[in-house]
This record gives sequence, C-alpha cells and structure tokens, in this order.
Amino acid sequence: MPELHRPRGTRDFLPRDMERRRWLEERLRGATQRFGFGEVATPAFESTELFTLRSGQGIIEDMYNFKDKGGRDVALRPELTAPTMRLYVEGLLGAPKPLKLSYFGNCFRYEQPQKGRFREFWQFGAEILGARRALGEIEILALAHECLAVSGLRDFVFRIGHVGVLRKLMADHGVPPEKQPPLWPLVDKRDFDGLRAALAEIGADAGRIIALLESRGGREVLDRVPGTGLEEVLDGLSRLGIRDYVIEPGIARGLDYYTGMVFEIEVPGLGAEKQVCGGGTYALSELFGAEPVTSTGFALGFDRMLVALEAQGMDFPVRKLDFYIVPMGPGTRDEALRVLSALRKAGRSADIDLLDRNLSKALKYAASANASGCVILGENELKEGVLTVRDMKTGEQRKTTLDELLKA
Repeated sequence: MPELHRPRGTRDFLPRDMERRRWLEERLRGATQRFGFGEVATPAFESTELFTLRSGQGIIEDMYNFKDKGGRDVALRPELTAPTMRLYVEGLLGAPKPLKLSYFGNCFRYEQPQKGRFREFWQFGAEILGARRALGEIEILALAHECLAVSGLRDFVFRIGHVGVLRKLMADHGVPPEKQPPLWPLVDKRDFDGLRAALAEIGADAGRIIALLESRGGREVLDRVPGTGLEEVLDGLSRLGIRDYVIEPGIARGLDYYTGMVFEIEVPGLGAEKQVCGGGTYALSELFGAEPVTSTGFALGFDRMLVALEAQGMDFPVRKLDFYIVPMGPGTRDEALRVLSALRKAGRSADIDLLDRNLSKALKYAASANASGCVILGENELKEGVLTVRDMKTGEQRKTTLDELLKA
C-alpha cells in the first residue's frame, strides 16, 4: 500500500481547530454584517489571465496554474480581490452604488511554507465600490479596525499611508512622475541604500525624501506633505473614535495598482509574517473592460490572525454538549432514543452512548466530549418514568422527568 501524506504547505484541521476557525469566522462575519456588507463567493479556480492582468506575468511562478481538459489556461485563485472585481463586472455593473461586498475563502500560492505562510491559506476581506473616495476609505478602515478588535487580538499596529504622499514627495524633491515607477520596488522593500543611489542618478534630494519615508507618527507627519486628502480620512476616523493608528508615508503596496489611501495592520510578535491585513484604494475595473469605479478594500490573513491569537494565549470558547445519554442495558435503548430525539427537537445538543459502555466508562467519555450533563437511564428509571441527570461539573445527581428536563 502507498504511504499517503497531505501535500506540503497544507493542513488538516481537527475538530478543535475547526471550532476556533468557525469562532473567528463568525466574529468577522458579524462585523461585516453590522457594517452593511453583503457576502459573495467566487470559484476556487479562474482564468489565469484574470490574475496576470492585475499583477503581471511574474505572478505565474507563485500560482498553481494548468490547462484544463478543454485546453484553457486556468489557475487556483491566489487572492480574492480580482475574482470579486470579475464578479462585479459580470453581474453587478447595474446594481445601485455603493456596493459593499465581503468574502471568505481559501487561496493557493506556490510559496516556501513557513510559520504563518501556507500554500493553501484563507482570506477574509471586503470591498466598497462606487462610494465617494474619502468616505469609502473611512468606512473600509473602520471595518478593518473592527475586525481586529472583535477578534480579541491585542498589540496590533495600524499603519496608514497614501500613494499621493509618495508621489507628491518625489515630485516636490526632484523626481518627475515619469521617473518614479522604477523607484517603487525599492520603497516597498525599504531598500534605502538602493533608493539613495537611484535618486542620486536622477539628481533628486535623496536626504529629504528618505527622511520622510523613514518617518512615522501622528497626523503631524502630513504637515510635511499636505493636500493628499488623507486629512479628511483621519478626521472621519477620529469622529468614529479610532485614533490608535500610525501615519507612515513609506507604505508602498504595489503603487501601479493602488491609487489613494493604503494601509497595513501588523502584529509584531509574528516576526517576518507579522502583516495580518492590508489594503487601500485601487483601480481595477478598467482592466476587466468596465468603466472606472472608485474601489477600496482589504484582505485579512485569516490563518495569521489565528496564529497571533494563539500566541497571545487567547482563551477560545469550547463547544459544550448539553447532554450525553447513557442507556444502562438493552431494555432501555428505545426509551433512550426517544429522550435523545426529544432533546434535539427542542434545540438541545445531545449525543448517546454507541458502544454499550458501563457507567464509569460512559461518564469518562461524556467528560471528554465536554458534556454539561449526563442523562442516565437504567431499569429503575424506566419503571419509575424518570431520568437521572448528573451535573458533570459538580458530580451532583437528581431525578427528573423528560418534560421537566425540556423546560429547564
């Protein structure tokens, strides 16, 4: 027989893992629902061109792409923003604006697996299409902040920048717009030695540019590069009670793609994989053949959030079983099944011993299943028309009827 293992960079999720994942998923979904977002879902695979149009041919090296049986170039989705924009162009162009869309799904990238980075991973995200730019940016920043807050994650750093700050900074200090694009990768990687050399070749004021790129702080940072529109966004956040952010002009998230505000949320304790969320205002609909629409969104690294929560010792809730039923002998099995059915129909979670264990072993199993109560049904209970209910926390037992148990 072959020895089979799960593919490298993927994971199996045991019941306890899934409890934690569903808990976080529900918290995040609750946040988007309170903010008025509607959830969408897209296929796990799409045309390869959908992703190369956005990110260029270089992304193919990081994708699971192949030809299907019809000879079409398809790929497992490496992210969810492009599929959501494709969905918008195909099915929602005529919908009333603004559109507030959220999503959650698995994505695939052929990368080197490491802590917090997997070849199959999950993204939770949101997009606002067609809002006035500053108002859409305020709303998407507020939602991202809410998602981190409701998760219980502590000590995250909310970093906000603006593409306009970078472009204006370069232009004000000697770098014309046509010479700026080759510099963006150096800014993104924070390769200031390489940036200094490139700026020297252009004859720009490298000292002032790099000094601002290295700066971070409150909104006073914007006093050095006014007029980008980010001031209105920060005013809106302040009115919403959000002030725990850092302004960083040096944030560069794919400057050919983003057109306005950009932001990142980091958890420093995660080390190299510290970024758990990123997004901003972008232009993408035109690439897919639609009219321009103001678009602002974010993608949240669901797996990294869980890693961060576990690292900080998050006390995840444990699923409880209301009742575990123990029929003591074959003559009580039919009545035990009737009790089981009645409890489930009443909305209680209930399970029953399926191995005909003795009472001691059945109680041990009930404890491992996190049962709150154990319903014991023996010949004496059957004759008396009662049930013995054991409190699994205190060990106390009482006799009651099924009707009383259902009302409790």
